Amino acid sequence: MSDDDTIEAVRRWQETLPDAVLLDGFHALKHALRFGAEVQMALSSDKGAVLALAEDLAGDVRERVQDLVREVPAATLRELLPRVHPTRVAALATRPSRAMNVSALERLPRTSPVVVLDNPRNLGNVGAVVRLAAGFGVTGVVTTGDMDPWHPNAVRAGAGLHYATAVEHLPADGLPPGPLYVLDPEGKDIRSVSLPDDALIAFGSERHGISPELRDQATELLALPMRPQVSSYNLATSVAMTLFHWGGPALQTTSDAEAGH
Repeated sequence: MSDDDTIEAVRRWQETLPDAVLLDGFHALKHALRFGAEVQMALSSDKGAVLALAEDLAGDVRERVQDLVREVPAATLRELLPRVHPTRVAALATRPSRAMNVSALERLPRTSPVVVLDNPRNLGNVGAVVRLAAGFGVTGVVTTGDMDPWHPNAVRAGAGLHYATAVEHLPADGLPPGPLYVLDPEGKDIRSVSLPDDALIAFGSERHGISPELRDQATELLALPMRPQVSSYNLATSVAMTLFHWGGPALQTTSDAEAGH
């Protein structure tokens, strides 16, 4: 890439960044492309290495990666990013509109639950939950409180899978319709309850638990089995256990050779 091309790429990146979602690393870019994200541009300090990854891990999006990625000097990439991902690629994508996400969350009948994170405090855990939600094929992930679930740190932890499900921030009194099952230590053993497909499943913050407001709205309080004297599970672990109990759709499984990674 010539100096003029590099200057133009930097200019476009800086103009696009304020309103865009940062896709940090190859896996975030791969997943975003697979699930229909509008990726506006991508930069790498080693396009050949990125294309090799696409060839090995995601042949289904290789041509789009080829068309999108523009190579810039390593020093330029370091200047544009808080930290450079080991795969040496980053991209900018359009964030889904709030109206589109809310519509997906509120649409009935619903064939899979909505996960509600009540005032989460750790962006990495938010991203991990989004990744779980995508894997189980749930309708979406809602957060309450003051954290943006589309923060770059959450998107990084979610490996770009925010585009595979509806992820939105909503007030506690504005949740989608459906019976509300709240995870709480004083609840009924979750193994004795069948979670319906249209459930809202709410989890409290890592430190303070569920808010009184959501607890009071609960259709039922549920508790995960846990050994005495163990304080709690990690948030993402709790979500994984609960979604596994729900059962989820019959997800088709294929080999890595057939579907990529």
